[in-house]
Amino acid sequence: MRFDDRFLEELKSRVRLSEAIGRSVKLRRQGREFVGLSPFNKEKSPSFFVNDDKGFWHDFSSGKHGDLIGFWQETERLSFPEAVERLAAEAGVDLPKPDARTAEAEEKRQGLGDWLELAAGWFAAQLRRPAGERARTYLLRRGLPEADWARFGLGFAPAERTALKDALVQRGAKPADLVEAGLLIAPEGGGAPYDRFRDRVIFPITDTRGRVISFGGRALDPEARAKYLNGPETPLFHKGRTLYGLPEARKLLARNDKPGSGPAPGVNAGGDGRGAPLVVVEGYLDAIACWRAEVAAVAPLGTALTEDQLGLLWRQHPEPTLSFDGDAAGLRAAHRALDTALPLLQPGRSLRFALLGQGQDPDDLLRDKGPAALREVLADARPLVDVLWERERLESEPLDTPERRAGLKARLRKLAAAIADPDLSAAYKQELLARYDALWSPTIDERSRAASTLSRARWWGGRGAKPPPGHASPEGRLAAQRIAEAVVPLTAAVVEGLLRAPARADHHLESLVTQGFGDPALHPLAGEIVAAAAEAAALDPALLRRRLSAAGFDDLLARLSAAAARSGVSAPFLDPALPPEEADALWSQAYEVVLKIAALERAFHDARADLHTEADSAALIRIKTERDDLQRRARSGAIFDAALH
Repeated sequence: MRFDDRFLEELKSRVRLSEAIGRSVKLRRQGREFVGLSPFNKEKSPSFFVNDDKGFWHDFSSGKHGDLIGFWQETERLSFPEAVERLAAEAGVDLPKPDARTAEAEEKRQGLGDWLELAAGWFAAQLRRPAGERARTYLLRRGLPEADWARFGLGFAPAERTALKDALVQRGAKPADLVEAGLLIAPEGGGAPYDRFRDRVIFPITDTRGRVISFGGRALDPEARAKYLNGPETPLFHKGRTLYGLPEARKLLARNDKPGSGPAPGVNAGGDGRGAPLVVVEGYLDAIACWRAEVAAVAPLGTALTEDQLGLLWRQHPEPTLSFDGDAAGLRAAHRALDTALPLLQPGRSLRFALLGQGQDPDDLLRDKGPAALREVLADARPLVDVLWERERLESEPLDTPERRAGLKARLRKLAAAIADPDLSAAYKQELLARYDALWSPTIDERSRAASTLSRARWWGGRGAKPPPGHASPEGRLAAQRIAEAVVPLTAAVVEGLLRAPARADHHLESLVTQGFGDPALHPLAGEIVAAAAEAAALDPALLRRRLSAAGFDDLLARLSAAAARSGVSAPFLDPALPPEEADALWSQAYEVVLKIAALERAFHDARADLHTEADSAALIRIKTERDDLQRRARSGAIFDAALH
């Protein structure tokens, strides 16, 4: 319904802004304004201002501002009509009555809505009858207990051609109205309408107020032409302007973001200021699985995200997280969403992306590993700028000529220019071109590989000259620089663990000779340790450290020790209280993980350099997902869980 501007101004003039906002935000007068703590971010100093004379509020911590309607839209996630309706109630004014044509259309919509509500109840009843046995078995197999069926309005459509039609016609429905509501199909060649949903598990689709506007159905017959089926476009239901599960997600967001309440069990509180996450998943069951884990989630309805759906999402959360399968199809879906969102980005309004493992969705992850695993994936979600950069860099042709490099630069400029907000567009241009420039600057990795090549002769058994005692070798200085900038804590802990118990090298000499510690910057150090182990019958820790010091590794050893000290959670083998046999076993496990991460890193760079087809892209994603998962488990110490318990 459209509202006249004069009517809206009249409503706002009847309600004191500070009084209405003061019910949810503690305000104190400061001159001609009121001030309080931001309702959008946690802060200690007030940055939220309300001006009654101007009918305007502004929050400096988030950059948000607006009138009372906008405040309710932001803080209570109301739609515009819902906020106007509430404002009218505050002002004690009735909403204008629609004209005759509008009233007739609204009455028609209400009638269709009534039949949809009746259909929802009928579907729910069928689920519990004998004919619904297969549907009940399916839901239980998917981890949905009977106690949750009513909460999510789940139902079952029997296989009979006119079962729903017959039931509603007996209640007074006209078949033509049921066709218009999307419940029946009218054959194109004429004939009697029949049920749209047959032999399917039913999921009600609701509007922002929780009213049923359509249904989705999951086929129980594996031979069905469409595994999932949504209702058609109707006067009530528009796929591109609806998100499945939005009312339930709103409840969870309000509960999880409530000040002082803390997150619900299994929910990421989002220590970065974004609050609890709002996740966009691909299907009904993924959304329901998230709700059961107390994670707010919604799903588009079989289509790519639209501008209207993005607007709905941003009214609920400043940075929704899009969760997709980690395969080529999932990556394509992420890229489509990115392209749709890019022109619409604004300061404080963006997207994040969480790619799951190959062929895995949130429902699988939650059933297999529980809410903590999903929380970890969501915590590692990538910002939009990262996904945009990686797409352009990885999917571009080889950058082996000036023309191709210039082409990439031109595309980056064009993408930044697509953002309508001028300040954000400039920021994206600066960020993307900075990443572009970094491609052609010598990196630590490249210098490490060069130094490693120069030192291979001595490392692989040659007897080249050693550096003078007490002076750092070029390799040692280079490795120290790398440790200072980007060492993996677990790698540092593995080196420290070997220095404390050099006998561990005896069981891994071949790996130490051929792979070192996985990091090229540490190859010279590994070579020196191997040489010391080969020359001594029993290597003493103090003797080994003196030898490495004489070889010029003092600074490197100090930095390694400091890095290892910061990784106690992920390096239990450094605990002096641990029995030696157990510590040795955990160290060996950690060493193998370090080498595996290094191998995946090499495979990732090789696959990226040889990227030509969609299959290559899928292989690259699989490698990256496996590498990132292993790195997460290494950082958290999860790689030791089985051994420690």
